[in-house]
Amino acid sequence: MKAMILNQLGRIEDNPRPLDLVTVPDPLPQPGEVRLRIQACGVCHTELDEIEGRTPPPELPMIPGHQVVGRIDRLGSGVNQRQIGDRVGVAWIFSACGQCTFCRQGNENLCPQFKATGRDAAGGYAQYMCVPADFTVPLPDRFSDLAAAPLLCAGAIGYRSLRLTGLADGQTLGLMGFGASAHLVLQMVGHTHPQSRVYVFARNPEERRFALDLGAVWAGDIADRPPEPLTAVVDTTPVWKPVVAALAGLAPGGRLVINAIRKESVDQDNLLQLEYPRHLWMEKEIKSVANVARRDVSEFITLAADLQLAPEVTAFPLKEANQALYELRRGQIRGAKVLQIEEKS
Repeated sequence: MKAMILNQLGRIEDNPRPLDLVTVPDPLPQPGEVRLRIQACGVCHTELDEIEGRTPPPELPMIPGHQVVGRIDRLGSGVNQRQIGDRVGVAWIFSACGQCTFCRQGNENLCPQFKATGRDAAGGYAQYMCVPADFTVPLPDRFSDLAAAPLLCAGAIGYRSLRLTGLADGQTLGLMGFGASAHLVLQMVGHTHPQSRVYVFARNPEERRFALDLGAVWAGDIADRPPEPLTAVVDTTPVWKPVVAALAGLAPGGRLVINAIRKESVDQDNLLQLEYPRHLWMEKEIKSVANVARRDVSEFITLAADLQLAPEVTAFPLKEANQALYELRRGQIRGAKVLQIEEKS
């Protein structure tokens, strides 16, 4: 099969083509696993975190990609809950132990043995992949392969982030950054919290216009102050300046939810601008998001189908994965980027 493989860590600026297109043997499913013939795989900023070493794979080479849409074409022994021909998705959560306290409580995203798709196990930048059957999610026919892919991470992690804000209908929400996840959260809030007002902060004027088109009541630069205090803010950016700006815009008792595995160190000096009492007073909270659980993915997919959410997608062939990642690094974002995987010849 064809696959895009990461062999060496490094900055995209120093090596704008970090992935190599190679031919490798088709994988075979182990007991309890299924093999997918992949149709599409979303491109996520987390891939940049892997490539640049902020959350590196434990071993190289590695096939990245964790927003995978495919059809099952082979079953491992012991699989009876999935059938050949089923169209399913695979998210960031590749597997968890199923036995620890977190797993028993449904919080397998916190499992000490959590494995991430495309980091700890081969992912979807390829024509085939194998995955535990229990960690696949059936996909409704309403979504095309390309539209379904960003729902599996950008949508699911946005859904979890929104839930962690504790936002009630009518309260104000800020979105720091406006990429694949935030543009789905904005659409979701329009349905689930119809009385809430959403304020978007993005450095790119095109992203701000896009946010207004999707229903934001206001859109400004990262450092701009919103017209009213915010009950909650979800930060999806890879840098630190938005953390300081978000705290400044929060109302007393407000909550900032940071949706990022790692922040880059490029602008860490911004943390020196934190002031008391402007930022660090009045019982403002900071909460992190850690991965997704299977229920986040399945619940969001159901919600997205019911609400007819429509992700905006730009498609790239598998061989142009480096170009998609380079555009993502340069901030050329409108909606989600998705690899369209060609059939094996």
